[in-house]
Amino acid sequence: MQYNVGDIIKVRVSGLASYGIFVTIDENYTGLIHISEVSLNFVRNVQDYVRLGDYIMAKIIGVDEEAGHLKLSIKDIDYALGKERGIDKREDNGFAILKNSLPKWIEEKKKEYNLE
Repeated sequence: MQYNVGDIIKVRVSGLASYGIFVTIDENYTGLIHISEVSLNFVRNVQDYVRLGDYIMAKIIGVDEEAGHLKLSIKDIDYALGKERGIDKREDNGFAILKNSLPKWIEEKKKEYNLE
């Protein structure tokens, strides 16, 4: 198959490292999504975005046909299959602590102002 810069393709996550996500494309090509190509925001851990074995969409930003290797990006596309565009429904997105603490904080303030 011919791969071109700018194409968006389906890949399978085959490895995770502190610096990026390794993917399998087909029997001839592998790829890497460098940590800087995962999100427009700071990425502490790539496992917050994908899991081993996930099938995701990725944009080709570089092709090395001789080595059978693609440089990929997911930071400006809707990479998760089955996810509503622009809405990340996972709770491991950094806001879970706030979500879990908010009811307690509200109850504390109600008591403080005698609103119960």
